[in-house]
Formats: sequence, C-alpha cells, structure tokens
Amino acid sequence: MHIPESPGIPFDAIIVGGSYAGLSAATQLARARRRVLVIDGGQRRNRYASHSHGFLTQDGSGTAAIAAEGKAQLMAYASVTWLDGMAVQAAANGDGDGFDVTLADGHVVHGRRLVLATGVIDELPPVDGLAERWGGSVFHCPYCHGYELEQGAIGVLATGALSMHHALMLPDWGTVTFFLNGAFEPDAAQLEQLEARGVTLVRTPVARIDGVADVVMTDGSCHAMAGLFVATRTRLASSLAGELGCLLEEGPMGPFVRTDEQKASSVPGVFCCGDAGRMAGSVAFAVADGAMAGVAAHRSLMFGLDQAAKPPSIFSPVPVTNAASALAR
Repeated sequence: MHIPESPGIPFDAIIVGGSYAGLSAATQLARARRRVLVIDGGQRRNRYASHSHGFLTQDGSGTAAIAAEGKAQLMAYASVTWLDGMAVQAAANGDGDGFDVTLADGHVVHGRRLVLATGVIDELPPVDGLAERWGGSVFHCPYCHGYELEQGAIGVLATGALSMHHALMLPDWGTVTFFLNGAFEPDAAQLEQLEARGVTLVRTPVARIDGVADVVMTDGSCHAMAGLFVATRTRLASSLAGELGCLLEEGPMGPFVRTDEQKASSVPGVFCCGDAGRMAGSVAFAVADGAMAGVAAHRSLMFGLDQAAKPPSIFSPVPVTNAASALAR
C-alpha cells in the first residue's frame, strides 16, 4: 500500500467513506487545494438499487454510475489520494490538532480534520423473500421509488409505528394496502386517517414475499403488489463515531451522529455527513451534507476550530421584524 504522506505532515483531511457524501466533501476540500485522503470500504447503502431518482440532473441514472463519475471527477485533483480499505479505529492524536486513523492492515494515517461519511446499514424484518427483493421491488423511500410504480398496487409492510407514516404518504403514488403483520395496530384516530386516505388494512400474518412483490399470507391468500415499502431499522455502519466520543441522537429509524448546521459533530475537528449524520437521507441530501461538511472542515483549517462554527460577520443575518421589512431592505 502506498500512501503519499510526508513524514510529520498529516493530510489536511481524512474522509472515511467514499460514497455520495464523502465524494462531495472531498471535492470541496480538493478545490480548496487541500491534501485529502479518502478511505472507502466500497459498501454504498443504495448498492441494491439499480437507479437513483430525484437528484437534479441525475434523475434515473444508475446508482453505481453516479458514484463512479463522482470518483473520476474527484481524482482529477492532484491533491487527492484514494484508498480502498477499511478504517477500523480513530482517535485524537497527542498534539491536539488532528487524528490518527488505523486501517484494517494496521497502517496508521494522520489527518488534521476527520470527515465521517460512513453511512448506515438497513435491517429488514425477517420475512422470507423480502431481503432478496430489497432495492428492486422492496423499498423504503417513496420519493426515490414511488413514481416508477405507475400508480399501481402498493404494499406497506408494518414494522412498527413508523409504518403508519408510510401508509398515509403512499396513496399519492398508488392504491395502498397496509399489511399490519402483528407489528402495529392503529388506534381509532389513526384508523380514521387511513380510511380518509383510502388505505386497505390486512391483519392476517405475512408468510413470505413471492414474484415481483406478491405478499403471501399464512392463510394462503395472496396480494399482488407492484412494489412494497418497509420502514427499516438502521444502525451506524462504523463504530468510529462512538470511539471518538461523538454524541448520537436516536431517530425514528435508528441512531445517527448529532451535528450542527455546519455538519460538525460534538467532537472538535470531526465532521459527519450523509446517512450517518441525519435522521433520514437520499442521494441529494447526502451530496448537500457532504458539500457543507467539506466547506466547514476547510473553514476550520483556515480559521481554527473555535471559529469554524461562527459565520463571518459580513454574512451574519440582519434581524427583521416581518416580511415587509425584509422586502424594504
């Protein structure tokens, strides 16, 4: 393994995770002519989906193609080093302005700033046939995949209370059947909401998923669906944030790293972007978060960590009492 790291001179930033958020963060730092190391384990969260939707200029593009093009454009910058591998440990170094990151082979790299773009892992309920269709005809994001179902029959497989949100949203994309499967039971008010949205309830337990997205019940009946939506439980794909002492928040789907508007974590010098640093995400959100994290990391390199979260005074908003006052200015 060759890592062009000058003795005693750390990288300006180490990006852990080379998917959409990591690529975006690294691009901002590279364009600021900073020395950047990207460490990527090659496990994009959306690798099971063939196409991405809702991302400006890339609507319908292949998920792998977007990532590959982003990497190719990033690697055109001479100050960027790419490493295929896993970061297994991270800690603040002794000088108070940087981090030591240990790779799977034991090699240690050094960076003044650390950007975690490590993503999350989806945990599906244990229903036969579900995992095999994940990303193909079983989804979690209506905005990413609902339109392509052509207003057909859409199933929602309950995993808990969060599935109620799915069931109320999805009638905008098709005719919805809500399979409760013993995981959730709507109360009286929720039943009224579901009825108002035209959602059909099925309480018979689910045995398996067949065909494209056919929901086979334990009584032998079958509901043919064009697609099936499941609210997964997520967990952080890397332990680095916890090892570094970053504060976490518990979202409706699972834990994520707490960040401020600049995507700075609670640990000075550590930034987090993408699915690991927000309650729910998409390619578009990941790219936006990565850009913010990259810019904020660069600002902290210029002005110091204590000033990184403070916008320059010339950009500070001027308080106004109402919209009319704002227009008058």
